[in-house]
Amino acid sequence: MENKSKKSIMGRIRQFIADTAAEMRRCNWPDRRQLMESTVLVVVATLILACFVAGVDEVARVIITLVTVGKL
Repeated sequence: MENKSKKSIMGRIRQFIADTAAEMRRCNWPDRRQLMESTVLVVVATLILACFVAGVDEVARVIITLVTVGKL
């Protein structure tokens, strides 16, 4: 058995690519329906979070304006 420290850099790169390809073949990939459901979930969650952040930003803007200027 060859010592890992004695392998050439190209040999280690080839081994890494081969190991990665073998691992990718073992992965369970989602089907089209699962992918669409996940995509819709991510888009909806992002929109909800964006609305929440916009709301908090607007409330903070109003409070800061009231504190610094004294009127809207």
